[in-house]
Amino acid sequence: MATFISHSPAETEALGERFGQTIKHGQVIALSGDLGAGKTQFVRGLARGLAVSGRVHSPTFTLVNEYGGGRIKLFHLDLYRLETAHQILNAGIEEYLSPAGVAVIEWAERLEDGRWKTEDGKAFVRVKIEILSESERKIVYDDFGA
Repeated sequence: MATFISHSPAETEALGERFGQTIKHGQVIALSGDLGAGKTQFVRGLARGLAVSGRVHSPTFTLVNEYGGGRIKLFHLDLYRLETAHQILNAGIEEYLSPAGVAVIEWAERLEDGRWKTEDGKAFVRVKIEILSESERKIVYDDFGA
């Protein structure tokens, strides 16, 4: 695990952008952190690193936003409004656990224990954002070259 201290939303986006430049097709990022921690900021940077066009915003009310036009299609999921593993599976997220692109799952800690691998056995890339102060965030992540 690697740790990065972000001092601004721009730095959080920059880390996401580095992920986007190196991430591979079929990977799933399990993103966790409290409300306002910067999860969507991270995804905006990731999208920029993938050269995805379009405005990135949280899919809290739609569950999934899809972004194309980049080197890899991006699926951005938000499990905030789903409370149980049963609700999550009934929402149809199974297809995004082995995505035809890259999937980022906000509130991934709501997935049932043991579901931290894609359908073909690849481990999710974990990213946790912790609020340290109004402007600082501690981001702990699986270092896969970002």
